[in-house]
Amino acid sequence: MEKNVENDDFEMRLHALEGRVYGERPNRTGKPAKCSESLSRIQAALTNTANKRERVKILHKKIEDLLKYLDPQFTEHITVPDAMKLEFILAEEDFLLSQAALLEQISNLQPLLDSSYIRDVPEHATKLQRLSQIHIKEQDQTEAQSQEVKKLFEEYNKMMFLLSKQFTHWDETLRKLEEAKGVRPVE
Repeated sequence: MEKNVENDDFEMRLHALEGRVYGERPNRTGKPAKCSESLSRIQAALTNTANKRERVKILHKKIEDLLKYLDPQFTEHITVPDAMKLEFILAEEDFLLSQAALLEQISNLQPLLDSSYIRDVPEHATKLQRLSQIHIKEQDQTEAQSQEVKKLFEEYNKMMFLLSKQFTHWDETLRKLEEAKGVRPVE
């Protein structure tokens, strides 16, 4: 279905391009001009011309060599001797061995990555999100409870301070009354 839509879209774009290049006028045969037909005729003519010429045939055979020579790595291959390449490899031996060890470790741990625990992570993520919300709610409740307990402790401390002050006042009053009567306090 998508390919049909893509093909239709491509055909519309090609028709619009042909309209821009050739205009809406028909060609010699009276049909609208088609770019693809013109291009295929030109390619066929070039292929026939190339096949008739011996030099072009030889050139076509040498295209692979030309592409190889044009490749930037080819000059590196020519300029760097095998002994130098060996030196490069030996210079990086420690790094290569460490990378090999890491790759071996990864391959040994691959069964863990394929385990059902890892595959079930999305399912557990929703549960974890729900638990996180409950945890946040309970933290808020704990904070409110802590504030209430702190307030009660402050009230308790105030009450104890006032009671202590009252008992000290009563003790002082009692001591003065006992001194006035001449009664000796019991120790």
